[in-house]
Amino acid sequence: MTQEKVALALLVENNTGVLARVAMMFGRRGYNIDSLTVSETNDPGISRITIATHGEEKVIDQIVLQTKKLIEVRSIRVEDTSAAIQRELLLVKLRTTENQRSRIKEICEIYEAKIVDLTRDSLIVELTGKPGKIDAFLEVLSPYDIIEQCRTGMTTIGRGSAVMPYDHTENHRA
Repeated sequence: MTQEKVALALLVENNTGVLARVAMMFGRRGYNIDSLTVSETNDPGISRITIATHGEEKVIDQIVLQTKKLIEVRSIRVEDTSAAIQRELLLVKLRTTENQRSRIKEICEIYEAKIVDLTRDSLIVELTGKPGKIDAFLEVLSPYDIIEQCRTGMTTIGRGSAVMPYDHTENHRA
């Protein structure tokens, strides 16, 4: 059995504690969350949660079924990662010498990363891209002294005009 990496897109009611309930459901059942992003949608009453996780197909199916049972989850789908747009944001702070800066700048140009802060002994780089691009960038930077880094986690949206539907009714679960 092969482990599948997937992105789950959820539309949930924008209520206090809904994120905690989703995360607790994963934890109680022993499912791992590789990354998680949350934001309000164009409807302030609805938030979108993107969860990157992995598992065998049977496990992914079980995750979807269990998540659907949460009362505030209006919609869930497994994003087709080959057809969806995926992005992450990385901020990475590097300790640098004057001699290293030009090489780091060349790396940034290749990856289309931006240097957003520069001091005498450090710089901060911002990169947005697919998770694989972020991983490759960090690998190339690994010989340098990475002081600190943070990643947003993957967010994804399907291409084309199709939208993720959600139930507008008050009591959508009978």
